[in-house]
Amino acid sequence: MNYDITAILAAAGSHHEVTTAGVGPWPGEWPQESHYDPELLANGDSRNVIDRYRYWKLDAIKADLDRDRHSFHVAIENWQHDMNIGSIVRSANAFGADTVHIVGRRRWNKRGAMVTDRYQHIQYHEDIAALAAWACGANLEVIAIDNLPGCVPMETFNWPKNCVMLFGQEGPGLSREAVEASHSIVEITQYGSTRSLNASVSAGITMFSWIQQHSPHMPR
Repeated sequence: MNYDITAILAAAGSHHEVTTAGVGPWPGEWPQESHYDPELLANGDSRNVIDRYRYWKLDAIKADLDRDRHSFHVAIENWQHDMNIGSIVRSANAFGADTVHIVGRRRWNKRGAMVTDRYQHIQYHEDIAALAAWACGANLEVIAIDNLPGCVPMETFNWPKNCVMLFGQEGPGLSREAVEASHSIVEITQYGSTRSLNASVSAGITMFSWIQQHSPHMPR
């Protein structure tokens, strides 16, 4: 497929979403639909949201996202106050994940989420057993992501449409309990010298892998 690079660059130059600087007060007569926030209309909207949601109320954005969320969930163990959770939440929002599940400590560094946690469903579980019990009740397969011996390469894995992608801590990886609770263990094939990928990078790759197989918006 050929691309007109000149046309792409020209369009990008005038595209509102090239920057996340936001927009000023609404020019002219205000819209009357209930999803618009009067305060944002009056003062401008500097949030990191796509143009479609400019000036929208927070609850209205979340409700609209709920109509099209995908059927995969993301879970991460948080025994050591993992710094990657914020970035994983941000990626989960970008890929339309149903819910992010945090296993272990409830406290996590939200800086990396860039406020996307406000638009994303977050659920907490005391331990892996609690997550596994919840997933069983919701008819979701738990798919662990790690580079353990005997794992299934991600490029050959057939993703269940309804599943929970489970990630371990940065460094030690998945706990033994997490491995034992999983239906499958999938690895991201690597070609360099590093032993492992950053947990938030792994999460983004994994979500896109699911999207490629199941999203109605992907070309077939």
